[in-house]
Amino acid sequence: MPRTQLLAAPLALPVTSADTHVLFERLFAEYQTPILNYLYRLTGETALAEDLTQEAFARAWKARSQLPGLDNPRAWLYRIATNAARDHSRRARLLAWLPLWADEPALQTQGPEEAAIEAERMRRALLQLPPDYRVPLVLYTCQEFSVAEIAEALELSPEAVKQRLVRARQKLREAFE
Repeated sequence: MPRTQLLAAPLALPVTSADTHVLFERLFAEYQTPILNYLYRLTGETALAEDLTQEAFARAWKARSQLPGLDNPRAWLYRIATNAARDHSRRARLLAWLPLWADEPALQTQGPEEAAIEAERMRRALLQLPPDYRVPLVLYTCQEFSVAEIAEALELSPEAVKQRLVRARQKLREAFE
């Protein structure tokens, strides 16, 4: 069975610890880099993102017994990573967010100076968004999560996620202009 199918479908009971171990190894192999990239976008620091990725997978390892019964292990893992980042921000009381669309084609059609100015404007506009709007927007736009996956990862209703995305885009547009 392909890796993504094994991760997407819960195993039939009973599940041995070896099965759980294999599932976790596959989850780690598939999502280590995407989680690292996600945390880097949230924190803006390579070393911190690496530390938080390690912490997220350590937390997931401790909770690995939940893995076989999950309908969406990806959302579960992103929820753990998001919580690790939130916990860190509570401890540090500081978040440094990166530009949301650094690779956007519209920015690349300009010269390097104009692109850098636009990227900085976007970063500043993004800084003005409260974290309750930034996180769903980054998950949706950069990590390509569906609304349902964001809802599961952030423990919100799909309607609340849609509302936050609409408001985040409005606030981002206002701040960017």
